[in-house]
Amino acid sequence: MPETSETPGGASAFHDLSAFLAQPRVNSLALSADGGRLVAAVQNLSGDGTRFVSGLWEIDPAGEREAVRLTRSDKGESGPAFGPDGALYFLSGRPGDADGDEGEHEGAALWALPARGEAAVVARHPGGIAAFTVARVSGALAHTAGLLPGAADAEEHSRLRKERKDAKFTAILYEAGPTRAWDHDLGPEDPHVFVRATAGADPVDAGGQGAGLEAAGDAVLSPDGTRVAYTRFTVGRVPDENRTAVVIADATTGEELHVAGDLVHIYEAPVFTGDGTAVVCCRLRFPTYDEPWDGTLVRIDLASGEVDDLLPGFDNWPGGTVCSPVDDTLFFTADEKGHSPVFRRDADGTVTRLTASGAYGSLCVAPDGRTLYALRNAIDSPPRPVRIDAASADQAPVELPAPGAFDALPGTLTEVHVEADDGFPLRGWLVLPEGASAERPAPLLVSVHGGPEGTWNSWTWRWNPWPFAARGYAVLLPDPALSAGYGQRNHERGWGQWGGRPYDDVMALTDVTEARDDIDATRTVLAGGSYGGYMANRVATSTDRFKAIVSHAGLWDLRSFQGDTDVPWYFQRIFGDPLTRPERYEANSPYENAAKIRTPMLVIHGAKDYRVPVGQGSALFQDLQRFEVPAKFLYFPDENHWILSPSHIKIWYETFLNFIDHHTLGAEWRRPGLL
Repeated sequence: MPETSETPGGASAFHDLSAFLAQPRVNSLALSADGGRLVAAVQNLSGDGTRFVSGLWEIDPAGEREAVRLTRSDKGESGPAFGPDGALYFLSGRPGDADGDEGEHEGAALWALPARGEAAVVARHPGGIAAFTVARVSGALAHTAGLLPGAADAEEHSRLRKERKDAKFTAILYEAGPTRAWDHDLGPEDPHVFVRATAGADPVDAGGQGAGLEAAGDAVLSPDGTRVAYTRFTVGRVPDENRTAVVIADATTGEELHVAGDLVHIYEAPVFTGDGTAVVCCRLRFPTYDEPWDGTLVRIDLASGEVDDLLPGFDNWPGGTVCSPVDDTLFFTADEKGHSPVFRRDADGTVTRLTASGAYGSLCVAPDGRTLYALRNAIDSPPRPVRIDAASADQAPVELPAPGAFDALPGTLTEVHVEADDGFPLRGWLVLPEGASAERPAPLLVSVHGGPEGTWNSWTWRWNPWPFAARGYAVLLPDPALSAGYGQRNHERGWGQWGGRPYDDVMALTDVTEARDDIDATRTVLAGGSYGGYMANRVATSTDRFKAIVSHAGLWDLRSFQGDTDVPWYFQRIFGDPLTRPERYEANSPYENAAKIRTPMLVIHGAKDYRVPVGQGSALFQDLQRFEVPAKFLYFPDENHWILSPSHIKIWYETFLNFIDHHTLGAEWRRPGLL
């Protein structure tokens, strides 16, 4: 498989979509207990080009040697983590037996690759294991897997699964709570956390995480393996009483010791402190009709159960937290003005920003607490493993050799700034194609992010600006009101008015960009996905200044949407009950002004999208035809909120590019092959 950004003919990967898709993708890091080994999960295209397959690569922490591939299989390997003895654990669905078990198995098993020897299965569960964790000191293991209603253990779960399968039975009975999440039906299995304190011991069920949890699998073990912490979703009597809490349980008995949760906050992403005496987790304040989300980090003391706010006054929302193994220092990331730096919080509460630019994830702390390893990415860089000095502020980390580096980009990256009419400072990224100048001004694509509490600060494979730059487009990536990383004030100024203040901000950033002499203001298009798709629909009903508009997974009718989405409780919290408080639905629904659309539109939607159900895209396309607006509908029966299949990603880019070329540059419309 290709490991560089060049095709055999020498063309840039951004000019050749097949080469772009073949680019290796670094996804996660794991550091050994002694700090001597660093392993990354790296995705590559499968041999037939129809799937992405993950494999494990050894990265040199010193940055002196090239990366070496450790695993290779058709099913792939993911989620690496080291045990204290140096064994490398990972998940894989490749064939293999556990404890003499024979026969075929569904789903992923937990494997261990010793420092010397061959990988072997160490745990299976009927239907597969979703995630796992390893205790840093004791080596105890915990994994997340499902149990069907009525199953007390894995054996009974296996029997019930077989009965359902033999009867070709797929029905699910819901008696409360949400029924779907993003792209899948919830249930009938409920994710549980199973702990195996010592090798060969029977797993202990440490508790269920709740079928309403969007992303089960965040369980963590204390360093000595005696405690396990995980997130649990609990269904309330009414949607406003649903809650997400952090549970801390005895790892050997499953007894619950502490539950941190209430009706005002979401508690999630727990991690144990280095000495195992406390758990640190993210706490988000639920939004209301009048107030937006707000977030912080809290510490839960295991002796008293007391919960303390660790970041009072910190103005952005933290995440990606890891704790030093040697003291009370912790490290976290937070969106900040087009970046997502790594921050260090000392025991006295002092917070220091460690990195000057880029967005970071997959943080790992060396055993002496003096060095961090992470994946750094940015608008102009895919995720790359880096080494960070835990003591230095605003540094440029050292990049480590790994697969997937691009030799060059087809343009440059800069910023645009303007003051909103309420005085708030606005900013966005601007990608300029090679050769853009006053003599050769570039057409402009305005690309609006999702969320809406999102931000443009990192690399994306799905909405990447560089294939557009390779085609000659400048790309504006605006961060309007509601965007993360600009303090709580930026959420407050746009709260409850999705099509108001955020729309004005997008237009203001577009105006200042079009005023540049290297931009052709007469050839501007706008596009967005999810909330960005909503904004595309809002723009289409509000102005005819754009040559074309692309709406991917966009909200069209907010009233019908809130009853069909997988998270109706969220929208009713911020928009109100549509029966008794319809004002925001009416003021913010683009479909109310469908007759005003004049701009050609490309609508894109996946049938398995439960966050923004496909009916929103279908209704928009029907209205465009009804009002005789030039329109096309790119429909993916097997995709969800994102387009994930390599062949579908390629056709997504091709259709998008050909559509805007046709309406912006006057090129002949080219229908992509196989459509």
